[in-house]
Amino acid sequence: MQKIIVLDRDGVINIDRDDYIKNVDEWIAEPGSIEAIKRLKQAGWTVAVATNQSGIKRGYYTRVEMSQIHQKMQDLLGDDKVDWISYSPYLGDDNSPSRKPGSGMLTAIEQRYGQSLAGAPMVGDTIKDMQAALSKEMKPYLVKTGKGAAIVEAGNPLLEKHQIPVYENLAEAVEAILK
Repeated sequence: MQKIIVLDRDGVINIDRDDYIKNVDEWIAEPGSIEAIKRLKQAGWTVAVATNQSGIKRGYYTRVEMSQIHQKMQDLLGDDKVDWISYSPYLGDDNSPSRKPGSGMLTAIEQRYGQSLAGAPMVGDTIKDMQAALSKEMKPYLVKTGKGAAIVEAGNPLLEKHQIPVYENLAEAVEAILK
């Protein structure tokens, strides 16, 4: 059994924008996130990303531009690259099972690695991330970067009900996971 962790992208690995990350110049890593992923990789973790990317369907950027963004991320990681990236280009109204809070991207990760994600950590900044993780019996972690701080401030009952730990950023969450 591999140690697998799933990360959301926008708001966790990189700084989120309300007008979408549309090209490599707009993709800026959250402080400490690249180093956090490197720490996971060096500790023997398989790192997967599951990211909603409705900007593709909205026509804000293409799959090629998204691939260039992911290549920038991978280049910054050097020898400690992310192992798998799943994305959903669909809108919420499309009711696609691949779009979080649906579990389709997580199922794809399970199929790729031939094992259940039950009990594995998932780090995100939205309630949809938390819901997707819980649907696969994963251990969700919320970060305050991206949309996370607003969720904490609003006091979403899901956090308390499932005792979801909250961290300032990916670096702090990874530190807790590696302990």
